[in-house]
Amino acid sequence: MKIDLTDTTASKINKALVKARRAIGTPAVGMVLTLVIVTDEENAYDALKSAGDASREHPSRTVVVIKRVSRSPRDRTRSRLDAEVRVGADAGAGETVVLRLYGEVADHAQSVVLPLLLPDAPVVVWWPVNAPLDPAGDPLGALAQRRVTDTYACEQPVRELAARADSYAPGDTDLSWTRITPWRSMLAAALDQVTCEVQGVEVEGEESNPSCELLAMWLADRLDVPVKRSLSSGPGLTAVRLTTDCGPIALDRADGSLATLSIHGQPKRAVALKRRDTSELIAEELRRLDPDDTYASALRYGVERLRNPAHRPAADPGARKAPSGERPAAVSRMLDEASPAPKEPARESGAPGDSGERPAGESPAKGAGGAAPAEAAAEGAGGSPAQAPVNRAVTK
Repeated sequence: MKIDLTDTTASKINKALVKARRAIGTPAVGMVLTLVIVTDEENAYDALKSAGDASREHPSRTVVVIKRVSRSPRDRTRSRLDAEVRVGADAGAGETVVLRLYGEVADHAQSVVLPLLLPDAPVVVWWPVNAPLDPAGDPLGALAQRRVTDTYACEQPVRELAARADSYAPGDTDLSWTRITPWRSMLAAALDQVTCEVQGVEVEGEESNPSCELLAMWLADRLDVPVKRSLSSGPGLTAVRLTTDCGPIALDRADGSLATLSIHGQPKRAVALKRRDTSELIAEELRRLDPDDTYASALRYGVERLRNPAHRPAADPGARKAPSGERPAAVSRMLDEASPAPKEPARESGAPGDSGERPAGESPAKGAGGAAPAEAAAEGAGGSPAQAPVNRAVTK
């Protein structure tokens, strides 16, 4: 069901939502969060489609903010708000409000969005394109617990990563980081099978691909070894090769779908490592609404520090070397933080008993079942237990 409103207000939009829910026979609100999408007319359709697919896993109220550019100085002084309300089959598993802002009201979008937020429910803001340099300082971003950007959509992704590091605030994340979750899980699972010291890493992928840079920065940050960034024709990230004191470890994906995991002294294995759609990436981000400290640490490592070895701190000659048979501390740290911690399913808006607090003594690295995060993320990436290597949690 669709309702078009011209030259309207937030109050009239809320009344239209109630009327639409009653018309289709679902007067109760059964959504768990509010997803605010800030985009332009060109990218609105793709963003709405991805959000609709993700809403089948996370029923949400989706508010799309489109700022229309006025053609004349006279039009710029006239404020107008047009809205389109969608419920039922036209809005996935939630409800959708498309806002088109004209004139001066476009500079105050937060005042229009605020009355449309679900009460007592988390707010996520997503910029598919044209994200602000400081998402947390943006008026719309200030309303959210989670702010999602995508540096892959920028003209200069690598330079954008440096700007994101300077303005990072807890709750910021990037779909370029989400794209490498299966890679991080597979690499952690591979290192979990051996007791070796990593001596060097090579990350191969397309030029100016932010996912490749983030993966290289994560490896350099967690393993504290030199990381070489090499170029390929793609698609995307194509290979990661680790040099260890007991033989090479390689994860190669030449076709963007199926990868080959090679560990010295073991047979090669084919693992599913396909390039995921935007809807899958958004669905993954909506599972986690707390700050991602691993992303923050990798982002702050810095592209310049990755490319210029002179910026890296010298190795500590007095550092203890792991005895034979004991896992190096850097590898253990990498395994512990390989993937985002699994979260409990979000409760519906207004559901009682949802304090959002973690019980005392519970580790954020494991869920209630005690499954290793690397294993859980590897299975979520499309690999089956028969394909992906068995990952055992390692805690030092």
